[in-house]
Amino acid sequence: MEEGEKEGRSAKRGEVMEGVASIALLPSGSISGHFIQLPHSVCYGLHGAELACERECSRGEDYRLIKLTITDYSTKRERDVVVECRGHDAARLHNIDHAHGWENDIVGMLEQKHGKSKIVVSFECETLKAEKAAEDHIRQFMPKLAGTNAVVNIGRMSIAGLDFNTDIDIEHVEQNV
Repeated sequence: MEEGEKEGRSAKRGEVMEGVASIALLPSGSISGHFIQLPHSVCYGLHGAELACERECSRGEDYRLIKLTITDYSTKRERDVVVECRGHDAARLHNIDHAHGWENDIVGMLEQKHGKSKIVVSFECETLKAEKAAEDHIRQFMPKLAGTNAVVNIGRMSIAGLDFNTDIDIEHVEQNV
């Protein structure tokens, strides 16, 4: 890839926020947690619901699609993005740009709802907490999830193209997805 092409892709993505995420993987397939942007320690909420996976299940039993909602607590605004989740207890979250058959159905719907801005998410689990360690972490940082038998993933996360300052009507895509 040439240098000019790289710069063009970076400009389209917008500001890249980097930091650490703590994500609880619930037995139901949902996720809940938070992303702390460094070095400013700005906290964003992360909530995800597993989407029905009929066409892409050939990717393996650890492949799931997640509708991830990112919440800016200071403005109470939310943005949705569909990501693929791989790994069972040690999750990896990434965009699904090259998922055959899903792009028009799911990614296209979300882009229509949120305009042309493209949110790019990347998360890799570096620390996995289960059983007592997970419950202790959840009680301290996510008390509403206590007793849910979740595992906790902690790791580096980057989010690009996230813009809460646009005047987009925030609609959830639950009925469409």
